[in-house]
Amino acid sequence: MSQKKLTVVLSQAQGKDPVRRAIEEEIAAALLMEPGVDLGIVPALYDLHQGHTGRLYLEGIQGDMVVISWLYPRAAYWLLDRDGIQGQLGETNIKPAEDNDDDEETEEVAKPKGIGAVKFKDRLIYCLDLRDAKDHRVYVNEVRRILGECRKRWDASGENSKPAIVQLGMNISNPASSSNVVNGINFPKEEMLKVPGRRWYPVIDYSRCTNCMECLDFCLFGVYGVDSLERIYVDNQDSCKKGCPACSRVCPEQAIMFPDYKSPAIAGAPVGAISGLKIDLTKLFGGGDALVLAAKERDKELVRDGRDAVGLSVGIPKRQSDKKDSPKDDLDNLMDSLDTLEI
Repeated sequence: MSQKKLTVVLSQAQGKDPVRRAIEEEIAAALLMEPGVDLGIVPALYDLHQGHTGRLYLEGIQGDMVVISWLYPRAAYWLLDRDGIQGQLGETNIKPAEDNDDDEETEEVAKPKGIGAVKFKDRLIYCLDLRDAKDHRVYVNEVRRILGECRKRWDASGENSKPAIVQLGMNISNPASSSNVVNGINFPKEEMLKVPGRRWYPVIDYSRCTNCMECLDFCLFGVYGVDSLERIYVDNQDSCKKGCPACSRVCPEQAIMFPDYKSPAIAGAPVGAISGLKIDLTKLFGGGDALVLAAKERDKELVRDGRDAVGLSVGIPKRQSDKKDSPKDDLDNLMDSLDTLEI
């Protein structure tokens, strides 16, 4: 019987940025020699289409896994979930750069009350963001810590007596000939690393989504649908208009993410805190009301399709028109302060 191993999947950055490629290579080189770790390398998670070898490889992994990518952990986790790669989100010790100020008070964030994922596998998925540290050793040490944590759980459950499910055959002298084996299926490295075309589509965080259907009412491009359980889901992801994040601005729970978007709030950054740029700055500087901006973004895409602009007349949440006054929160107070300063 072989010792159970932890699978680590390194998702490459889009493009060929030499700085990003360098840290990816440093992490890969270190983890290839790490006992108890099986390493797989795939292109950018967000771009992996159904049928891509890297996606099939991910779908075949059964046990605990660590995913290292250039995405916020929340976005990476729910992106994997929508692709059928489910599990419980594991706790990690790497803090984003903006959270490293010990003198700054951390705001208590209420636990979201979303509808949750439908399917759930009894395993842990740890998501690490490669933008959080510049030293590859930070990630290698975190993988070692996670491996130790997993081994304690495996020992307690008797899983260490089972044969390893995921195996890596790596020829160091000729990396191009290396391959990953999952459940007896061979995934050649050259096939796994084929660069897919760039994609653009929304990812739903079901821990926050309340199934209000406002995104379905707002989107006029047929992206969203309702499944057999009457839950909202992304039905036609390739109908989404590239670069348009309008539906995420309409969502009252910040449950819709576009992992490649420039704004942290829309790309999947932690939700709830005012500090650390964890809110959409378009709400503060030059963007105006989020719904007005969303309507303009949608109109732009409608006109490009040869259709009529509809402005605020279609699919804009009624909650805004008859919303009752409620106590001001930190964001309201911040906005009042900016108005006072005439910024």
